[in-house]
Amino acid sequence: MGLHDVVGMVGVALVMVMYILLQTGRTTAERPSFSIGNAVGSALILYSLAFDFNFAAALIEVFWLLISLYGLWRALRMKRSGL
Repeated sequence: MGLHDVVGMVGVALVMVMYILLQTGRTTAERPSFSIGNAVGSALILYSLAFDFNFAAALIEVFWLLISLYGLWRALRMKRSGL
């Protein structure tokens, strides 16, 4: 197992932890930390895919990253406006 595999596994763990926290009510999708965790996890997975490319996995991770960045932007905008 190479370093890129370890980085990818850390990314998977981060995405899974964020999802578990969401499902157990310990976080909400409106919190910036939720989107940050998902975006970082997805970026780490994409890094690992650069070494062992899989188009389907890369495609879903690109969308996961973009959606997470949108969620972060939205959460920060709501926080700034006091909602």
